[in-house]
Amino acid sequence: MTDAAEVLGADLHLELTGAGSRRAVLIRALREAVRSGRLAPGTRLPPYRSLAADLGVARNTVADAYAELVAEGWLTSRQGSGTRVAERVATPEPERAPRDTARPLPYDLVQGKPDPAAFPRTAWLASARRALTAAPHEAFGIGDPRGRVELRRELAAYLARVRGVRTGQDRIVVCSGAAHALRLLARVVPGPWAVEAYGLPFHRGLLAEAGIRTVPVAVDEDGARPGEIPRGPRAVLLTPAHQFPTGGPLHPERRAAAVDWARATGGFVLEDDYDGEFRYDRRPVGALQGLAPDRVVLIGSVSKSLSPTLRIGWMVLPGALTDGVLAAKGEREPYSSATEQLTLADFLASGAYDRHVRRMRRRHRERRDRLVAVLAERVPGVRVTGIAAGLHAVVELPPGTEAAALAAAARHGVAVEGLGGYRHPDAVSRSGGVGGVGGGGVREGDGLVVGYATPPERLYGGALDALCNALHTALR
Repeated sequence: MTDAAEVLGADLHLELTGAGSRRAVLIRALREAVRSGRLAPGTRLPPYRSLAADLGVARNTVADAYAELVAEGWLTSRQGSGTRVAERVATPEPERAPRDTARPLPYDLVQGKPDPAAFPRTAWLASARRALTAAPHEAFGIGDPRGRVELRRELAAYLARVRGVRTGQDRIVVCSGAAHALRLLARVVPGPWAVEAYGLPFHRGLLAEAGIRTVPVAVDEDGARPGEIPRGPRAVLLTPAHQFPTGGPLHPERRAAAVDWARATGGFVLEDDYDGEFRYDRRPVGALQGLAPDRVVLIGSVSKSLSPTLRIGWMVLPGALTDGVLAAKGEREPYSSATEQLTLADFLASGAYDRHVRRMRRRHRERRDRLVAVLAERVPGVRVTGIAAGLHAVVELPPGTEAAALAAAARHGVAVEGLGGYRHPDAVSRSGGVGGVGGGGVREGDGLVVGYATPPERLYGGALDALCNALHTALR
């Protein structure tokens, strides 16, 4: 019969090398493990029988080694508590990795980040319990590169109901977020790609790393201008629900023009649906994908609606791209966690996701309204735009003041980004003033991109005060 101590004892790796008896070698190995810090003060050692069985030595050899080290003060032994590394044993300080000594600014108004405290822990935990209880055994084996069928089925139903998407579960591929989706698509859809003249530099950078050259397309208050896509691009990356970061949905005529361009050229529209669920002062705008499922790729994720740490996104693909994307993804890696996919599937099916989005929509709208009201009262010289949807607003500034505003914000403890940082480096601007349209694709003028979702409630008022003080400093 197997000894209970042998079964229940903790594992401990020791190298029994060198001259001397087994007892002496064991004592030396234990001393070195403690001295080096590998066994920290308070660590409980395995029972005699367990360690003896693992090391292939007699039980008395381990008992004698423990007893000697207790006598020397390296270990302690107490009835009911077992044998532990003595608390007063000096161990070396762990080597510290070099770090940035700059302290983070106290007020975080950087766009695109939900408040971590708003994550629905109780509802998510309930979904996790139900999902893991109901999960088939095969869910814990090697997965399908398309993602868990339970999640793809719920996503197909949810996206059809909420975003007007036309698809089946077999055309949905789960990925780890929008960036992962773009990396996969870059391996399937050759360049160059057309992109909006304002957009995430990170996305342009990862496309460049994948060998995809990007060409800017004009942007104004009605979104991108697909009629001005030059000849050559095989895809156009758009944010139709809410142009990022300038704001505003893509005008209906331009939605149709984007689809016409794709059909005429054989290209694809890549629709980044990054905050289509968060709209405040307008009727819901359906996904562009619903107009042309054969030419539009819908890209979505839960990074802003729930948390970026979940690393769950999806692509709704035309049939012509599905096999290529699956081949690019590979048979094993990188996959999103199957347990989190199952949990999200239950979260969607139970209605918890809808309830969370509605709750966060109310909260974000209240925060946006506070931002607009405070700026109107205290800094009436600026204009706030792009506020009908999303998690940020653009504070338009007089020409030539953006750098000063960013510097003043940092001095007042506010982390915020400038509008100029989102501009495509190849975009050429012409006259037109703030809110105008540059002939090479950009609206002119300086501005700040102010996120209002991240700060905890207790800091939001202070963040708005600091922002107003910074703008006063920069604009006086």
